Amino acid sequence: MDSNAKFGEDKAFLKLDDRPLLSYVIKTLKGSVEEIIVVVTSVEQTYSYREIVPAAVRFEVCTGSDVGSLAAATKGLEGAQGKYSLVLPFDSPFVSKEVLSLLFELSPGKSAVVPRWPNSECEPLHAVYNTSLSLEASRKAMAAGETDLISILGCLHGVRYVSTLVIEQLDPDFRSFFRVKTPLDLKKAAVMIKSRKHQ
Repeated sequence: MDSNAKFGEDKAFLKLDDRPLLSYVIKTLKGSVEEIIVVVTSVEQTYSYREIVPAAVRFEVCTGSDVGSLAAATKGLEGAQGKYSLVLPFDSPFVSKEVLSLLFELSPGKSAVVPRWPNSECEPLHAVYNTSLSLEASRKAMAAGETDLISILGCLHGVRYVSTLVIEQLDPDFRSFFRVKTPLDLKKAAVMIKSRKHQ
């Protein structure tokens, strides 16, 4: 089910503390990366997003025939110019700059740097990838019928997994991994912002 359908509108424009949801992750990335690419599902979406993002942000269109996080990430990797690419979902408003810096610091010589929980579950949508190696792997995975980004990890050699026990030192509440997927999540995010302001 399309997550936007749960809200009745494009999630990117949902107001969180009077700001569009999409603007949060972009603000976090500004100054930390050399380029920002937003993957959209139509040219029309590009035009509407232009109203809420800085002019330097680039867009890649992932057509409706391509579905899933793998297709979206592949489109972003195709447009990326840097040796390493950070993949993030736009609905994660509390991504930590310190966590992102750690992932990039660990990336040289690796095909990917991916957070991993003690139960071995990974966070492939909050990870750094070697652009060329991961693009090749993602295309292979898509050709095999895969749709989830996590599928490329099995196609990559030299993946570095970072324990969330390490990340916890930088992001004690793991807010970086919080996503606004439902109206309840949006309410939770509003509470989290208020609590941060009162700290």
